[in-house]
Amino acid sequence: MSQQNHRPVVRWLWVIYGMIVGMIALGGITRLTGSGLSMVEWAPLFGVVPPLNEADWLATFAKYKQFPQYKLVNQWMTLDDFKRIFFWEYLHRVWGRLIGLVVLLPMLWFWRTGRLEGTPKGRIVAMFFLGGLQGVVGWIMVRSGLVDQPAVSHIRLAIHLLLALFIAQWVLWLILDLQSPPRADVPSRTRRMIIGLLVLVVVQIAWGAFVAGTRAGYLFSTFPTMNGYWWPPAPPEQTALHALFHDPAWLHATHRWLGLLVFGHAIGTAMRLRTAAPGAARLLFATISVQVVLGIATVLSHVQIGLAVSHQLGGALLLSVVTWLLWLTKSEAASR
Repeated sequence: MSQQNHRPVVRWLWVIYGMIVGMIALGGITRLTGSGLSMVEWAPLFGVVPPLNEADWLATFAKYKQFPQYKLVNQWMTLDDFKRIFFWEYLHRVWGRLIGLVVLLPMLWFWRTGRLEGTPKGRIVAMFFLGGLQGVVGWIMVRSGLVDQPAVSHIRLAIHLLLALFIAQWVLWLILDLQSPPRADVPSRTRRMIIGLLVLVVVQIAWGAFVAGTRAGYLFSTFPTMNGYWWPPAPPEQTALHALFHDPAWLHATHRWLGLLVFGHAIGTAMRLRTAAPGAARLLFATISVQVVLGIATVLSHVQIGLAVSHQLGGALLLSVVTWLLWLTKSEAASR
């Protein structure tokens, strides 16, 4: 099937990609507003119906009061306060279900009408099941904050975010395969640098999730030092390895220094690309520069919500740019 006949499928995939990016933004808002534990039941099939009257709201609020976040943190809340945090988690979950419908129903129609001929059907079908897996992972994450501690596991939060980003890259790669834009020959070393950059960006995003999950971003509102420290003091009674994954101050510091490493590697990669793919080099330079500025601004603003969500979206965009670079380039040796 020609690329022209693939256009409806490609447009559909772009919609899915955009909705996933929107979901990532909603997830950031949900986390920053402390809304993620406001819905204490999963109800995957019937959870789209919100409380419809005062009695429903009181019953939902009563369920919330049984869990640690209310008992230990939010005892001051009135019903109106609860409604505000409930809104973001509800919207986040409904948006996820909407993505599922936008994937499933057009996919079935495209399949029935033969528009998926000549496309990687298995990878398209896999999108739906990856989305279902993401819903399960999301609930496992939420459950971690409904047992003893009024906060979700930062490890599970990172897995949830990384899976969402993986699905977005899966969709983007499908789009690129169907559109088949021209590719660029680059030296093997440049190709390896792009792969290395991809790994670094994924690790940096994971540590960003660790920072978000432990609220470590609020610890230091100064730059370039952290309240005068280039690296915070060693946490008492913790090994360095444990601190790197669990201590909020060390998570914050690791995220900062990893950011500088990613920045340097990205600039080096852009320099290597400037001859074979100058447009790609400029895009990478612009994306990493904006992301660094957003990260610094988020710190200095004491994690202002708009800046923090923009920083999270910047990470998603940077990952997508690197994914595109990986698709765009092929080794000169392999092309001979």
